[in-house]
Amino acid sequence: MGGLFWRSALRGLRCGPRARDPSLLARPSSGGPSWTRERTLVAVKPDGVQRRLVGDVIQRFERRGFTLVGMKMLQVWEGYNVVRASRAMIGHTDSAEAAPGTIRGDFSMHISRNVIHASDSVEGAQREIQLWFQSSELVSWADGGQHSSIHSA
Repeated sequence: MGGLFWRSALRGLRCGPRARDPSLLARPSSGGPSWTRERTLVAVKPDGVQRRLVGDVIQRFERRGFTLVGMKMLQVWEGYNVVRASRAMIGHTDSAEAAPGTIRGDFSMHISRNVIHASDSVEGAQREIQLWFQSSELVSWADGGQHSSIHSA
């Protein structure tokens, strides 16, 4: 399962993203601070799924206040500075250097089995999200979650 999934993902990255869909980008914030909300792609890798860590990973993102807006065994999280914050939450790629309290520091066993992937930049996140999600598959929580709606294609 895992090998086929990651080979497909890498092939998609090499072939380039689908046609740019502006609705996949995070919406500008309405009111509040002036920084923009970002989206990032997070994937619990096969070793993390096998070890039943998906719920723990999701719980850490929810506790940080990020909003889950898309999920298919891949997750799209949205929030202020979500790319940089998720990289800090995840920790160093090499489990031997990952700090305790980070996802990799707590759960990773080896650099080749490091549990999780997350986008490394806003641009990378946009490219990765477009590879795996159509705009109609991402949730809009603009109304505070009272009446969530799906973006229309």
